Amino acid sequence: MECVRIDKFLWSVRVFKTRGEAGEACKSGKIFVNGAQAKSSKEIKVTDVIEVRKGAVKFKYQVVGLTDKRVGAPLVQNFVLNITPQSELDKLAAPRETIFMSRDRGAGRPTKRERREIDSLMDGISLSAAEGSSLFFDEDDDDDDE
Repeated sequence: MECVRIDKFLWSVRVFKTRGEAGEACKSGKIFVNGAQAKSSKEIKVTDVIEVRKGAVKFKYQVVGLTDKRVGAPLVQNFVLNITPQSELDKLAAPRETIFMSRDRGAGRPTKRERREIDSLMDGISLSAAEGSSLFFDEDDDDDDE
C-alpha cells in the first residue's frame, strides 16, 4: 500500500469517529497535509505531516505507516506519531480549569427551604407596608408635622 485517502486514514487512526466527519473536516478547510489544505480525496504517504484543527487546537501528526482499515486504539501508534506542540495541548486543559468550579452547599441559588424562608419574609414585609407602617422611617417622624 503506497497511498491512502486522507479522510479514510484519519478515520482509521481514530482522529475522527466517522469517515463522514473526516470528509466534512476536509471540505471545511480544517485539514492540512505538509502545509497545504487537503481535500478528502488527497492521497497521503509515509513521512507526510498532517495538521488537524479541532476547535481552538491544531493537532499535528506524522504518518509512520499506512492503513485503510480502522485499527484499535493501542495500535494507532504504529501508524501515526503525535507531534502536537505542548502549547497546543495546553489549550485542551484550560477550559476545564475555568468552567468547572466547586461550590459550597447553600452558596449560589437558594435551596427550596431557603426560598420558602425568603418568601415568608417578603410576605411579612408586604403585610407591614399594607398596614401603614413604614420600613424606612420611624413613626416618631409624624410628630414633626405638628
